[in-house]
Amino acid sequence: MAKRADEVTPGASRIPNQRAIVDRRALADAVWQAVQDKGAQACRPQVVDLLRKALAAGRAEIARRLAERPSKGNECAAAQAFLIDQLVRVIHDHVTGVVYRASNRSAGERLTIMAVGGYGRGEMAPHSDVDIAFLTPIKQTAWCEQVIEAMLYFLWDLGLKVGHSSRSLDDMVRMAKSDLTIRTALLEGRYVWGDQALFDEAQARFFAEVVAGTERQFVAEKLAERNERHKRLGDSRYVVEPNVKEGKGGLRDLHTLYWIGKYIHKVRDPSELVDVGLLTPQEYRSFRRAEDFFWAVRCHLHTITRRAEDRLTFDLQREVAARMQFADRPGKSAVERFMQYFFLQAKRVGHLTGLFLAQLDEQSAKKQPRGLLAGFRARRRMLKGYVVYGGKINVPGDTWFAEDPVRLVELFTLADAERLDIHPEAMRLAVRDARLVDSVRNDPRANALFMDLLTSRNDPESALRWFNETGVFGRFMPDFGRVNAQMQFDMYHHYTVDEHTIRAIGLMAQIERGEMKTDHPLATAIIHKVLNRRALYVSILMHDIAKGRRGDHSVLGADVARKLGPRLGLTPDETELVAWLVRQHLLMSAVAFKRDLADFKTITDFVAQVQSVERLRLLAMLTIVDIRAVGPGVWNSWKRQLIHELYEAAEERLRLGHVQHGRAERVKAKQARVAERLGQQQTLVERHAKQFNDAYWIAEPDDIIAMNLIQLDAAKGQALDVHTEYYAARGATLVTVIAADHPGLFYRIAGGIHLAGGNIIDARIHTARNGMAVDNFLVQDPLGRPFSEDSQLARIKTMIADALANRVKLVPQLAARPLSRPRADAFEVRPQVEFDNAASNRFTVIEVNARDRPALLNRLARALFEAKLMVHSAHIATYGERAVDTFYVTDLLGEKVDAAPRLKTVEKKLLEAADEQTVEVAA
Repeated sequence: MAKRADEVTPGASRIPNQRAIVDRRALADAVWQAVQDKGAQACRPQVVDLLRKALAAGRAEIARRLAERPSKGNECAAAQAFLIDQLVRVIHDHVTGVVYRASNRSAGERLTIMAVGGYGRGEMAPHSDVDIAFLTPIKQTAWCEQVIEAMLYFLWDLGLKVGHSSRSLDDMVRMAKSDLTIRTALLEGRYVWGDQALFDEAQARFFAEVVAGTERQFVAEKLAERNERHKRLGDSRYVVEPNVKEGKGGLRDLHTLYWIGKYIHKVRDPSELVDVGLLTPQEYRSFRRAEDFFWAVRCHLHTITRRAEDRLTFDLQREVAARMQFADRPGKSAVERFMQYFFLQAKRVGHLTGLFLAQLDEQSAKKQPRGLLAGFRARRRMLKGYVVYGGKINVPGDTWFAEDPVRLVELFTLADAERLDIHPEAMRLAVRDARLVDSVRNDPRANALFMDLLTSRNDPESALRWFNETGVFGRFMPDFGRVNAQMQFDMYHHYTVDEHTIRAIGLMAQIERGEMKTDHPLATAIIHKVLNRRALYVSILMHDIAKGRRGDHSVLGADVARKLGPRLGLTPDETELVAWLVRQHLLMSAVAFKRDLADFKTITDFVAQVQSVERLRLLAMLTIVDIRAVGPGVWNSWKRQLIHELYEAAEERLRLGHVQHGRAERVKAKQARVAERLGQQQTLVERHAKQFNDAYWIAEPDDIIAMNLIQLDAAKGQALDVHTEYYAARGATLVTVIAADHPGLFYRIAGGIHLAGGNIIDARIHTARNGMAVDNFLVQDPLGRPFSEDSQLARIKTMIADALANRVKLVPQLAARPLSRPRADAFEVRPQVEFDNAASNRFTVIEVNARDRPALLNRLARALFEAKLMVHSAHIATYGERAVDTFYVTDLLGEKVDAAPRLKTVEKKLLEAADEQTVEVAA
């Protein structure tokens, strides 16, 4: 009955020195000796102890081998399955031979143990579930139930997480027919121990009664399940905290290929996918390489965390990279190199999956073509030498690309122009012949075709992604190849650089087609006014092309643009424009998010750099798609509002060539607009006009001034009045505090808002001539959403009142608040303080970079108060784990701070406040 261990554990023959992991014979002898010493019942604790020690020793040996050969994932996974196999066999023999020995079993008292799921494939990570099916010929007898129960208790006592089922053969067939998950698990069923003939009968019945005739249904259900899984986990293989097992391009996608191949063609091993024509030998080698790497990563994750952890989170990425012996290189850290390799493998799996499924499609029903071709599904036609059939474009022969390598670009341009999919055979040949494109990099025809694709008005995103996945893109443009699959080790960027770039191009095309009017009204309004459309698309392609090199990627990227522009057929003027856009692609967002847009000099300095309305339009669109393509949730209505405000102010200044009105005229005009907005209450403007200086009227928008005046009038004589209101225009909650001004007011209000769970994204601080402070704050929750429920707004009011009345100890309570981004501590963010006395005519601008955490603004504001500085406005931007807080300040006399010793003292105080190690006394 019993087979040799390496005959029933797939991959066991690959495991060197198996007995160093577990010596089943020696373990069985030790168990038998325990039975002899203590008796059949009394020996149980001793037997469990022997099994525990064998499991621990086996795991330690596997971990040692993994540390020694850190990239041998398949070997580790097979060794783990081998270890569990041996323990299950020893337990089975002990239970059936000693605990419930039956000398004369009936025909119904037969039992086979089948490994299913990943365990059935002979692949397990150190803390994977042990999935076992106990099969009996008919309804379970009392003896079978006793044996199964006793075995399970032994496995549980070893601390193993066991997924188990016990069924008769009829039950197995019935349930497999009705449940896709059970059918998939049984598909990978493998004999472990027990009655071999019963297992063979189960396998035969499964394929004859369950599989036969349901192949197409299984494929459809499996692909639907896969799509649902991808959607759940972030529908991209480039998410920066990928799930090694379930994520797109991960192990589960490889398993899906194997399941489909096994279900349709009855393959017993992935290598047989080559024999049935679903993969080429080269593709199978890629399959094995990716599988080996992903298994290594998964085994390291389980070993480090000592649990079934399949998410490659930021805090684990560094450690896995170190264990797998990735080292730092100039411009690229070890963890970035490791993750780049990870994404290259995931990309390869995605490509393999596409080819595999398209090949399946070819072998069965033809896919319905898109658009106008739908009615001509079966008609074959020729298009510039290419074959078009069933909505797909194919090459006519094996030497097509070798005869003219320009066709490696033409294929994708034609597919986009004609709205066709690319046939799997053409994709295969493009992968195989990708290196041939090297010879036509400078060919004007190839570059013109590429420009047609890049600036296509159809769907350039899909075609460019295919172009990238075949490897042709990276070879045609080696500078782009360098950022292929490159991630950035931070919490802000969600995608790899190449995926981010392709998404940004796709977004620009969607905006141009008018599909993003609601989300991007500004870009939709100005896209058709641009004169340099080609330069816009090339600048999007190149804005991050120099990431991962030593130096500023904007400066280095501009050099790349100057080099590549002429090659792509751009004129000298277009090339220089692209270089300027790449060099300045972060300028607009930096000014909008980190500077006071109401400060006259902010707009003056920005306009001096932009210089023309055309450059402003192009820069605005590049900025919008760059931010939007960073990842879901990064673009919001607050950012849209700031970009819009900056664009309008700069466009007016550029168009008119000068400031339309002087300061006094602007104040008068603002007061007139506010009066109009107030309607019957317009007398409030006249009543309170003299209470505020010009800076207030210029800095605040009309609607907020109107609200302030109504609140100020209603709050007469009150020491404190707090007004909260959902402010839809800016996607935030407006919190206005009117209180008797006193030193430290700002940092205490900030502390109260933080205690209520709010994040301040913008603050303007004003003091009326009667000594009352009028402070406007824009507040969001930690997920970037406004507070709008009455209970939330009431809590903000209460916490501000408590903070100002000293009813709460701010420091200890703020310190106890949990991080909004709990994994931020995986990153090192060194606090930095920068002073700029040129950015404003009236204020010193202080910019503080630090790790984002609760109450950072409160601590910095308190430090400024202790340094005897007055805060006039604060602007807060977050980039993942990094926060940039900008303050417009003066000294107590209203003057700029420019003395070097004073600046040094302020810097020291701010660095101490930003430092997470600083121990504070309660305030």
